[in-house]
Amino acid sequence: MTALKIIYIANIIVAGWISITSMSSPSKAANTVFQNVYQSTELMKLVGCLWFAIAFLSVLGLWRPISFSPILLVQLIYKSAWLLIVAYPAIKNNQPYPTGMALFFLIWVIILPFIIPWNNWTK
Repeated sequence: MTALKIIYIANIIVAGWISITSMSSPSKAANTVFQNVYQSTELMKLVGCLWFAIAFLSVLGLWRPISFSPILLVQLIYKSAWLLIVAYPAIKNNQPYPTGMALFFLIWVIILPFIIPWNNWTK
């Protein structure tokens, strides 16, 4: 199995679970995904919709890995931005932040540049 397909499967599992939880039960998402750092609001449903789109596109990526790989670039950008704009200042100022999410995002940001098929986009 290619590295791309492994990433797509991980997206389906993780983003799929987060999206279903965030869209159907924001209070459960606040407790589990966001580790009670953020209050349960309707905005969690919006975040759930984003993660649903990532999971859905990852399902399609299992059949056309290169064609759907730009979703990985989107993830690289927004996860990096969240780490820099939200997590880093929270760590620096000793404020609460969802540590599990930060760790997962950090792993993804480190791995994705090596998985994204950069050369195939220029053809």
